[in-house]
Amino acid sequence: MRVIVVGAGVLGTMHAWQAVQRGHEVVHIEREAEARGASVRNFGLVWVSGRAAGEELTTALRARELWEEIGAAVPALGFRANGSLTAVTDETELVVARAALARPDAAARGFALLTPDEARALNPALRGDLLGALWCERDAAVEPRTAQRALKDALLASGRYTFLGGREVREVVGERAVRDDHGELHTGDAVVLCTGAWLGGLVRELVADLPVRRVRLQMMQTAPLGEKLTTSVADADSFRYYPAYAGAGLDAMAAAKPQPPVAAEHRMQLLMVQRADGGLTIGDTHEYAEPFSFDVVEDPYEHLTAVAEALLGRPLPKIRHRWAGVYAQCVDTTRVVHRERVRDGVWLVTGPGGRGMTCSPAIAETTADALEW
Repeated sequence: MRVIVVGAGVLGTMHAWQAVQRGHEVVHIEREAEARGASVRNFGLVWVSGRAAGEELTTALRARELWEEIGAAVPALGFRANGSLTAVTDETELVVARAALARPDAAARGFALLTPDEARALNPALRGDLLGALWCERDAAVEPRTAQRALKDALLASGRYTFLGGREVREVVGERAVRDDHGELHTGDAVVLCTGAWLGGLVRELVADLPVRRVRLQMMQTAPLGEKLTTSVADADSFRYYPAYAGAGLDAMAAAKPQPPVAAEHRMQLLMVQRADGGLTIGDTHEYAEPFSFDVVEDPYEHLTAVAEALLGRPLPKIRHRWAGVYAQCVDTTRVVHRERVRDGVWLVTGPGGRGMTCSPAIAETTADALEW
């Protein structure tokens, strides 16, 4: 079988990976020279801990298995099963963490509630004041800035993969074929459009009322920390953001402890993960109303810096990079992805939202199974 994949972000790349692993030939078309969107502007987190029970958690757990398998085959991904600690600093947050332990799926997530000493034994870099930490053993990480390149190199080595960068697909031609802006026609047995946050142009022509929205975020990265951050780290504001923590305990926390105004305005949480070079990727914010700002705003960075420094008990290294990114999210946020047949043999797969890096291997596997590749 010959599969045409459009879009070389992590979702498109994982669809290409599934096809090649199943013995098929892939032509992979990307409008940039290489991936430049949300797939390289994220934390690189494989984040199981906060996923909603049901399809979302099942998809995340399967994706976690696949990331580990792919990481073993492609060491340059930088896959590491480092787990995560969500820091707890007061009694209202502790109630939410305890409720997470009582969930029927707590064991599947690898949840454990640690004392301050246990948390610091696991991650000695956390020297700030803690009341405890929620440990998630199933969380993991990869290197987002280089993952797509590493996967592309492995795919090229198969001999069944062709990458065409710098080409924008302008038209779906009949069935199972697309034409790019070089005028070249690409015909296969199946076409999968993984266009990410690019929802205009061709996508709008194919699906006039797509139930997907765009979300903008801001993040930053530091110089090397000078010590190992052995786990990924979240603050308790992440309880407000992830559906696994919803319940009476979270409602009580929200009532007793409103977010600081800047965090509430920008819908913030702290997530922090160490890169292979020792630097820290730190974020993030969420902006939903378009048109988005064209610039980055400093107040959220100051808030994130203060929260990170409080948990680490030390000043952050110099900030080397600040950036914004945009990803696509289903309007119904309980949906893992929007997958739609737009023509015979042509599928649009988009909208995984902030779970795209986590869930993309399993989403692609499901597509391949559905299409009987």
